[in-house]
Amino acid sequence: MAKAKVGVLISGRGSNMAALLYAAKADDCPYEIVLVAANDPDAPGLALAAAEGIPTFGQSHKGLKRAEFDRIIDAQLREAGAHYVALAGYMRLLSPEFVSGWENRMLNIHPSLLPKYKGLDTHQRAIDAGDSHAGCSVHIVTAQLDDGPVLGQTPVAILPGDTEDSLAARILIAEHQLYSRTLASFVTRERQPDWLLNKVREAALALPQADEIVSHGMPCFGIVKGRKFAYFTRDHHGDGIIAVLVKTTAPEEQATLMEADPERYYRPAYFGTDWVGIRLDLGDTDWDHIADRLRASWRQIAPKKLLGLMDTADQF
Repeated sequence: MAKAKVGVLISGRGSNMAALLYAAKADDCPYEIVLVAANDPDAPGLALAAAEGIPTFGQSHKGLKRAEFDRIIDAQLREAGAHYVALAGYMRLLSPEFVSGWENRMLNIHPSLLPKYKGLDTHQRAIDAGDSHAGCSVHIVTAQLDDGPVLGQTPVAILPGDTEDSLAARILIAEHQLYSRTLASFVTRERQPDWLLNKVREAALALPQADEIVSHGMPCFGIVKGRKFAYFTRDHHGDGIIAVLVKTTAPEEQATLMEADPERYYRPAYFGTDWVGIRLDLGDTDWDHIADRLRASWRQIAPKKLLGLMDTADQF
């Protein structure tokens, strides 16, 4: 199975980047680091990454507008083939355009038990508050600072006499452990059957009068008391594939899709030439495309009255 490609953004020494990099050296690690980029060309972490054979990019953000600099970083990430971004001590607020472009594919590690102590000075704030524990969190990056869904946390006890520096040193150890583990889990979720089924279900049931039943041992979606427009298959007939099956407009469309992307599209057994399978377990599924295919498949079986209502709604 191909490893997920991750770009890491840093601003300084890059200790969390190094933890991710060394974890990625394990044969069973599901991700690889394809780029380390920094907003400081002299960031020590760049030299470390380069010594380990990782492509690097460094450029100062000074004199550039935020969105302008983010477009430069974005271009580097995409040129490197990154599918995910890991912020590792990246001390820059990100533009809304950059965050939107990596929606649900960008993680950050923050040195507090979110939602506590967003922003800076997290260790001292925990000590001053008399907390028994501080810690670290990995979360999905959203437009709001340190506000995305939390994927994992590690509590770290605050000891009597702890200073900001002594607490920060222990939390950093926890960060190095937590980030690589959480990133590995995150990049493999798009290959997990239950997660994939929920994504298909969300898009399918958003269509008018759609329902879900089980048919031939597979979850399938149709119009209430009507024909089916999609099936979700996992290891159907022992093929080891996780996919969604949707209707095609003609046999020629099935052949065209399979020829254009033979790794992703295939002819599902026992479904004939008016259905096509779209693999969901490759780790790079375009969910907007899946939603479009489900919608097109739904249209092929929808009654004319329902189609008319859909077309009318689409005009507004």
